[in-house]
Amino acid sequence: MGVGTGRVALPLARRGVPVHGIDLSRAMVERMRAKPGGDAIGVTIGDFATAKAEGPFSVAYLVYNTIMNLTTQEAQVACFRNVAGQLAPGGRFVVEVLVPELRRLPPGQTVVPFHVGPTGWAYDTYDVATQATSSHYVRIVDGRGEYRSIPFRYVWPSELDLMAQLAGLRLCDRWDGWTREPFTSESRQHVSVWEKPAD
Repeated sequence: MGVGTGRVALPLARRGVPVHGIDLSRAMVERMRAKPGGDAIGVTIGDFATAKAEGPFSVAYLVYNTIMNLTTQEAQVACFRNVAGQLAPGGRFVVEVLVPELRRLPPGQTVVPFHVGPTGWAYDTYDVATQATSSHYVRIVDGRGEYRSIPFRYVWPSELDLMAQLAGLRLCDRWDGWTREPFTSESRQHVSVWEKPAD
Protein backbone atom coordinates (compact mmCIF):
# COMPACT_ATOMS: atom_id res chain seq x y z
CA MET A 1 0.00 0.00 0.00
CA GLY A 2 1.47 3.35 -1.03
CA VAL A 3 4.29 1.64 -2.98
CA GLY A 4 5.55 5.03 -4.21
CA THR A 5 9.05 5.02 -5.64
CA GLY A 6 9.70 1.45 -4.49
CA ARG A 7 11.90 2.12 -1.43
CA VAL A 8 10.68 -1.16 0.13
CA ALA A 9 9.18 -2.95 -2.88
CA LEU A 10 12.37 -3.00 -4.95
CA PRO A 11 14.61 -4.64 -2.31
CA LEU A 12 11.89 -7.22 -1.65
CA ALA A 13 11.60 -8.00 -5.37
CA ARG A 14 15.41 -8.31 -5.66
CA ARG A 15 15.21 -10.99 -2.94
CA GLY A 16 12.72 -12.96 -5.03
CA VAL A 17 9.57 -11.87 -3.17
CA PRO A 18 6.62 -11.37 -5.55
CA VAL A 19 5.42 -7.79 -5.01
CA HIS A 20 2.37 -5.88 -6.23
CA GLY A 21 1.87 -2.27 -5.23
CA ILE A 22 -1.03 0.14 -4.92
CA ASP A 23 -0.42 3.88 -5.24
CA LEU A 24 -2.43 6.94 -6.19
CA SER A 25 0.53 8.86 -7.64
CA ARG A 26 1.41 7.96 -11.21
CA ALA A 27 4.45 10.25 -10.96
CA MET A 28 5.89 8.31 -8.03
CA VAL A 29 5.24 4.99 -9.74
CA GLU A 30 7.02 6.29 -12.86
CA ARG A 31 10.04 7.09 -10.68
CA MET A 32 9.98 3.48 -9.45
CA ARG A 33 9.65 2.19 -13.00
CA ALA A 34 12.81 4.11 -13.97
CA LYS A 35 14.86 2.22 -11.36
CA PRO A 36 16.47 -1.17 -12.07
CA GLY A 37 13.78 -3.85 -11.66
CA GLY A 38 11.00 -1.30 -11.16
CA ASP A 39 9.23 -2.17 -14.40
CA ALA A 40 8.76 -5.77 -13.19
CA ILE A 41 6.64 -4.76 -10.19
CA GLY A 42 2.92 -4.77 -10.85
CA VAL A 43 1.07 -1.66 -9.69
CA THR A 44 -2.59 -0.81 -9.30
CA ILE A 45 -3.19 2.93 -9.57
CA GLY A 46 -5.70 4.02 -6.96
CA ASP A 47 -6.40 5.04 -3.39
CA PHE A 48 -5.05 2.35 -1.07
CA ALA A 49 -8.14 2.71 1.12
CA THR A 50 -10.29 1.27 -1.67
CA ALA A 51 -8.19 0.01 -4.62
CA LYS A 52 -7.95 -3.74 -5.09
CA ALA A 53 -5.10 -5.80 -6.49
CA GLU A 54 -5.13 -9.40 -7.63
CA GLY A 55 -4.52 -11.34 -4.43
CA PRO A 56 -4.72 -12.89 -2.03
CA PHE A 57 -1.48 -11.73 -0.38
CA SER A 58 0.51 -13.06 2.56
CA VAL A 59 1.71 -9.60 3.64
CA ALA A 60 0.51 -6.06 3.10
CA TYR A 61 2.43 -3.09 4.42
CA LEU A 62 2.10 0.66 4.97
CA VAL A 63 5.39 2.20 6.08
CA TYR A 64 6.80 5.60 7.02
CA ASN A 65 3.58 7.16 8.36
CA THR A 66 1.68 6.53 5.11
CA ILE A 67 -1.52 5.57 7.01
CA MET A 68 -1.66 9.24 8.04
CA ASN A 69 -2.06 10.28 4.38
CA LEU A 70 -5.66 9.12 4.78
CA THR A 71 -7.00 12.27 6.41
CA THR A 72 -10.23 10.91 7.91
CA GLN A 73 -10.97 8.14 10.36
CA GLU A 74 -13.46 6.73 7.87
CA ALA A 75 -10.75 6.36 5.22
CA GLN A 76 -8.34 4.76 7.69
CA VAL A 77 -11.00 2.23 8.72
CA ALA A 78 -11.71 1.55 5.03
CA CYS A 79 -8.01 0.89 4.48
CA PHE A 80 -7.95 -1.81 7.16
CA ARG A 81 -11.06 -3.42 5.67
CA ASN A 82 -9.56 -3.22 2.17
CA VAL A 83 -6.34 -4.88 3.34
CA ALA A 84 -8.19 -7.58 5.28
CA GLY A 85 -10.22 -8.40 2.16
CA GLN A 86 -7.02 -8.93 0.15
CA LEU A 87 -5.04 -10.96 2.70
CA ALA A 88 -4.95 -14.74 2.62
CA PRO A 89 -5.90 -16.51 5.86
CA GLY A 90 -2.89 -16.17 8.16
CA GLY A 91 -1.73 -13.10 6.23
CA ARG A 92 -0.23 -10.10 8.01
CA PHE A 93 -0.73 -6.34 7.79
CA VAL A 94 2.33 -4.31 8.85
CA VAL A 95 2.10 -0.58 9.66
CA GLU A 96 4.95 1.74 10.60
CA VAL A 97 3.74 5.06 12.02
CA LEU A 98 4.71 7.70 14.54
CA VAL A 99 3.15 8.16 17.95
CA PRO A 100 1.77 11.72 18.17
CA GLU A 101 4.03 13.86 20.33
CA LEU A 102 1.25 15.83 21.94
CA ARG A 103 3.07 15.87 25.29
CA ARG A 104 5.32 18.50 23.69
CA LEU A 105 2.34 20.85 23.38
CA PRO A 106 1.76 23.18 26.33
CA PRO A 107 -1.92 24.03 26.92
CA GLY A 108 -3.19 26.25 24.11
CA GLN A 109 -0.24 25.64 21.77
CA THR A 110 -1.00 24.01 18.42
CA VAL A 111 2.32 24.44 16.59
CA VAL A 112 5.58 22.46 16.95
CA PRO A 113 8.59 23.58 14.88
CA PHE A 114 10.88 20.79 13.70
CA HIS A 115 13.35 22.71 11.53
CA VAL A 116 14.58 26.27 11.77
CA GLY A 117 17.34 27.47 9.48
CA PRO A 118 18.58 30.63 7.77
CA THR A 119 16.60 29.93 4.57
CA GLY A 120 13.76 27.72 5.76
CA TRP A 121 11.38 26.74 8.51
CA ALA A 122 9.23 23.67 9.01
CA TYR A 123 6.56 23.10 11.60
CA ASP A 124 3.60 20.85 12.40
CA THR A 125 0.17 22.08 13.44
CA TYR A 126 -2.25 19.96 15.48
CA ASP A 127 -5.99 19.99 16.05
CA VAL A 128 -6.41 17.64 18.98
CA ALA A 129 -10.21 17.66 18.62
CA THR A 130 -10.15 16.13 15.13
CA GLN A 131 -6.65 14.53 15.10
CA ALA A 132 -5.92 16.60 12.01
CA THR A 133 -2.32 17.65 11.60
CA SER A 134 -0.40 19.38 8.86
CA SER A 135 3.28 19.76 8.09
CA HIS A 136 4.19 23.22 6.82
CA TYR A 137 7.36 24.18 4.95
CA VAL A 138 8.61 27.72 4.29
CA ARG A 139 11.70 28.26 2.11
CA ILE A 140 13.47 31.36 0.88
CA VAL A 141 14.79 30.84 -2.65
CA ASP A 142 16.47 33.74 -4.50
CA GLY A 143 14.91 36.20 -2.10
CA ARG A 144 11.38 34.86 -2.60
CA GLY A 145 9.31 32.89 -0.12
CA GLU A 146 7.83 29.50 -0.98
CA TYR A 147 5.22 27.77 1.17
CA ARG A 148 3.63 24.34 1.07
CA SER A 149 1.44 22.39 3.46
CA ILE A 150 0.66 18.67 3.65
CA PRO A 151 -2.40 17.44 5.59
CA PHE A 152 -2.41 14.26 7.68
CA ARG A 153 -4.50 12.57 10.33
CA TYR A 154 -2.58 11.16 13.26
CA VAL A 155 -3.81 7.93 14.78
CA TRP A 156 -3.10 6.27 18.13
CA PRO A 157 -1.94 2.64 18.47
CA SER A 158 -5.12 1.71 20.35
CA GLU A 159 -7.24 3.28 17.61
CA LEU A 160 -5.38 1.26 14.98
CA ASP A 161 -6.09 -1.88 17.01
CA LEU A 162 -9.79 -1.07 16.96
CA MET A 163 -9.69 -0.48 13.20
CA ALA A 164 -7.99 -3.86 12.82
CA GLN A 165 -10.61 -5.53 15.01
CA LEU A 166 -13.42 -4.02 12.92
CA ALA A 167 -11.72 -5.50 9.85
CA GLY A 168 -11.41 -8.95 11.43
CA LEU A 169 -7.66 -8.72 12.15
CA ARG A 170 -5.89 -9.31 15.45
CA LEU A 171 -2.71 -7.74 16.81
CA CYS A 172 0.19 -10.18 16.95
CA ASP A 173 3.22 -7.87 17.39
CA ARG A 174 4.09 -4.26 18.18
CA TRP A 175 7.64 -2.94 18.44
CA ASP A 176 9.30 0.43 18.87
CA GLY A 177 11.01 -0.01 15.48
CA TRP A 178 12.27 -2.38 12.83
CA THR A 179 14.88 -3.92 15.14
CA ARG A 180 12.05 -5.10 17.40
CA GLU A 181 12.83 -3.07 20.50
CA PRO A 182 9.96 -3.22 23.01
CA PHE A 183 7.19 -0.70 22.48
CA THR A 184 6.83 1.46 25.60
CA SER A 185 5.05 4.60 26.77
CA GLU A 186 8.17 6.53 25.70
CA SER A 187 8.18 5.19 22.12
CA ARG A 188 7.94 7.86 19.44
CA GLN A 189 6.93 5.40 16.70
CA HIS A 190 5.85 1.80 16.30
CA VAL A 191 5.81 -1.07 13.88
CA SER A 192 2.61 -3.05 14.38
CA VAL A 193 1.58 -6.35 12.84
CA TRP A 194 -1.99 -7.63 12.64
CA GLU A 195 -2.95 -11.10 11.43
CA LYS A 196 -5.96 -12.33 9.52
CA PRO A 197 -7.09 -15.46 11.40
CA ALA A 198 -6.53 -18.67 9.51
CA ASP A 199 -9.78 -20.26 10.76
